[in-house]
Amino acid sequence: MPRDDWDETSPDKQAILKIIHKHQTEVRRLKKLKDYYEGAHKILQDEGRENKLVCNHAKDISDTASSYFIGNPVSYKAEPDITPLTDALENAGADEADGDNGLNLSIYGRAYEYVYPEEGSTSLVIKTLEPENTIKVYDDTIEQRELFDIYYYPKKDDSDKRPTVYMATILTRHYRYEMRILDTSGPQEPVLPGVPHNFEESPIIEYQNNKLAMGDFELQIPLIDAYNALMSDRITDKEQFIDAILALYGAILTDDDVEDENGKTAAEQLKEDRYVELPKDARAEYLTRTFDESGVELLRKAIEQDIHKFSHIPCMTDESFAGNVSGVAMEFKLLGMENITKIKTRYYKKGLRKRLRLFAYWLQKSRSITVDVTGVTPTFTRALPKNLLEISQIIANLWGKVSKKTLLSQVPFVDNVEDEVAAVEKEAEEAAKQQQAMFGLGSNSPAPDDEYSSETGKVDE
Repeated sequence: MPRDDWDETSPDKQAILKIIHKHQTEVRRLKKLKDYYEGAHKILQDEGRENKLVCNHAKDISDTASSYFIGNPVSYKAEPDITPLTDALENAGADEADGDNGLNLSIYGRAYEYVYPEEGSTSLVIKTLEPENTIKVYDDTIEQRELFDIYYYPKKDDSDKRPTVYMATILTRHYRYEMRILDTSGPQEPVLPGVPHNFEESPIIEYQNNKLAMGDFELQIPLIDAYNALMSDRITDKEQFIDAILALYGAILTDDDVEDENGKTAAEQLKEDRYVELPKDARAEYLTRTFDESGVELLRKAIEQDIHKFSHIPCMTDESFAGNVSGVAMEFKLLGMENITKIKTRYYKKGLRKRLRLFAYWLQKSRSITVDVTGVTPTFTRALPKNLLEISQIIANLWGKVSKKTLLSQVPFVDNVEDEVAAVEKEAEEAAKQQQAMFGLGSNSPAPDDEYSSETGKVDE
């Protein structure tokens, strides 16, 4: 939107309504992605299909990708003490928000969060917003700077013929507006004055999964549909094979409507007894369909491999992911997922920098605590099993050649490297003292200078 057409002190409801209408075309795509994650696939709408199986590769891809990316909490490193900032992030539920954002990124290709002060308190809260109801508007310059944000939902009444009403929260750089926007080109209700939100920028943050904001399984939806269709037809073929027609040559059972003393027809009695008596020249056989089971299985494996291949998310239940795989071999198997995770990390850091600015400004204004966030570095840890034996061997080989801090930072169960280095040095000093005491080293102290005779070379009594 052109920056000159926007005035944050007097928002234009018709311009906001136009943006909402444009966003509605994107919402259809977002709803489809959410449906596929929840298992509402295209095959369920096929009325002419007897069996409708849903093999939810979409959920498997998103869960695996988001857990690998941000399954472990994000940590922050900085030279000055940033404990007030990290405490505020923890109290605001940053870890939970990061987990929800990671899943939304994998499903929708984008994620949004709202940072606001808790009611009746000066502490901040982070709330994850649904992409289906959130819009971030940028200006039309080459920098594409943020103008304002919209969080809305339609309020409909099927019994009323009046136009739909959108309940919208508008967040500009300095103000928050609560609006009722009528879905009409006619006059709108006057805009009530905005309330200052006490941030220097809009407190809604947008994260992108990649440059095009695409989900992890979005391009694999046709392959997922093909896999569902193949498995559904496979089950149908099996059922038809089981329910094969029995053909009798030279004999008949009896009329279908004739029942025996137990009230059963001949067909029902045959199904229960599992045998039939036939005349000498009669015979019986089943009419069954023939299908190439090996060919179907080969096609199933090919489709499944393509789903994981093109999404770059490997199947963790595959035999190649055995417990005895070395670290280098595991890295090669996860190379594709690692590459897309690096892209996720770069874009997510951009949003985290804004989150840190919002928290730092709020701490300064509400508690007079100054935190410089320019040197704060977010650190992401992959959620992957570690080969502790291999790591210990690497550390032992590099001990004395690489700093203790660097080596101990490679140990997965070491949370605070500084404290661990101090503990190692303290234990080394205590061990040296115990060794000296054991061998009596350092127990004989030299005599004072005034008691030593330079002539005799002995200590005077």
